[in-house]
Amino acid sequence: MGKSLSRRDFLRAGGGMVVGAYALGLVGCGQTGGGGGGGEGGSGWEPTGNVVMIVPFDAGGGSDILGRAMASGMEQVREGVNINVENRPSTTGAVGYSYLLEQQGDPSFLLASETTAVALPITTETPWTWEDFTPIGQIAEDATLLIVPQDSEWGSLQDVIDAAKQGRLTVGVVGATGLDTIVFGLLEEEAGVELERVVFESGGELVGALLGGDIDMASLNPSEVIGQLEAGKLKALAVFAEKRYEGGELADVPTAKEEGFDVSFTQYRGLLGPGGIQPEERKYWADALVAWTDTDNYDKYIEDNYLISVVRTGQEFENYLQDYEKQLQQVLGNQGG
Repeated sequence: MGKSLSRRDFLRAGGGMVVGAYALGLVGCGQTGGGGGGGEGGSGWEPTGNVVMIVPFDAGGGSDILGRAMASGMEQVREGVNINVENRPSTTGAVGYSYLLEQQGDPSFLLASETTAVALPITTETPWTWEDFTPIGQIAEDATLLIVPQDSEWGSLQDVIDAAKQGRLTVGVVGATGLDTIVFGLLEEEAGVELERVVFESGGELVGALLGGDIDMASLNPSEVIGQLEAGKLKALAVFAEKRYEGGELADVPTAKEEGFDVSFTQYRGLLGPGGIQPEERKYWADALVAWTDTDNYDKYIEDNYLISVVRTGQEFENYLQDYEKQLQQVLGNQGG
């Protein structure tokens, strides 16, 4: 049997989108369905008519917030462009990506993308991989929090682990192979426990389940839960990142490592186009995305949602996804198709 990394060895080797490790090795690039070099080629193309921003999860979650922020942001920097957000939700995100697959060669369709694009085909049989699409750009990285109801008896991550060793705990996640599932898998291995996952279609749905007492705890991005934390309805026990947040509502939330569990993993947030679009079409959207990242509107999106600002487009983003895929294959192992 060939040598493979355990999740623990993988993290210690510096893999996984660990907060603070922004520059991954940008090694050789394979073929991507579509556009070719997003910073290259002519720039004469402009969209005509309405553009659709596909969100592969339900309204209210981090992907929905991302899609709406990118849509309004690119409208702001590209006069006359109208981008309509369209949610095509499912528990895995596969429905939205499959819909984008059907738009081959049509640059009037975009998709708000994150870890699912790379992770889902590793564990599940899908009619697509990320290489069937055109990578436009990455605009941020996102960490996740361990969240429980405000009246929960648990006050720390250690309390949760102790409870998990005594009996069944239900944990809510968005998507079957997203950041939440990866983080809980790493925690299970690190702590020697098993957690029962309940899959939801969006962070908003997940927050509702927590508030209603339907699950014991959840993994949520700050953007999905910050309002409930500020209102005192939920509480964060740990952040699965290398460092604490420096200010605001989350400054006092310890990292999992501070609590004795060396688990940190983040996801990218960015933009995909359909496969088969032309270089000038890809360049137009990449340039629009970068123009947005130079605005106060983008800064507010990053600050309000407790994100890490990381911008990659074109070949750099494509190389990043290739490296990310290799790392997720090591993390997820042989869990699926």
